[in-house]
Amino acid sequence: MFAIGSDPVKLGLVASLNRPGGNATGVTFFATQMETKRLGLLHELVPGATVVAALINPSQPAAPAQADEVTEAARVLGLKLHVLHAGSERDLETVFATCAQLGAGALLVAADPFFYSRRELALAAQHMMPAIYEWRYFIVLGGLASYGTSLVDGFRQAGVYTGRVLKGAKTADLPAAQTTSFEFVINLKTGAFLVSVSLLRQDGLLPGRLRSVGGDGSGLGLRPDQQLVQA
Repeated sequence: MFAIGSDPVKLGLVASLNRPGGNATGVTFFATQMETKRLGLLHELVPGATVVAALINPSQPAAPAQADEVTEAARVLGLKLHVLHAGSERDLETVFATCAQLGAGALLVAADPFFYSRRELALAAQHMMPAIYEWRYFIVLGGLASYGTSLVDGFRQAGVYTGRVLKGAKTADLPAAQTTSFEFVINLKTGAFLVSVSLLRQDGLLPGRLRSVGGDGSGLGLRPDQQLVQA
């Protein structure tokens, strides 16, 4: 029984979604197939960012497709896109430094389990970088926005399937399910904070490069009472 974000057919787990044909079935979350939608939403949230970056893990099997998808989406939206790669903690530091050098005004963090840590959130906060992610989990921790399927709904479906298999159903007879519940989540505190920073920069009241210092020193949360410190 699987519950994954990638296409199970392309991964070779099943012959087709409707007819798995083997000893595996489960639920797909569409995580790696939503990058175009995420980029469009990011553009709506930060319309002034004409230069954007996409963070992709090159070790992810879906990485080439993700890069092609966001590149085409950026072309349609009239955005200048820089595809940046990170597969280690050290790479993340380099990526955010490169974003600043390229003048990227927003960041799309592509779907990948490697990015399920707080590290990229802390760096996004440090660099005042508006970013969109795949799950609402990132928004609870202080990210700006997320768009993706509901993990709760997906795992519920996986649990139902597991129960059916335990009762004797054959996996080959159970079509691979696709989650149909989608969530677009925005952290209003983070959004308000980034808007305030943007307006102050436009008025020339803040330097171009800043770092944030939260009350707990973590750089996460982006509360309105955070101090701005020149980097």
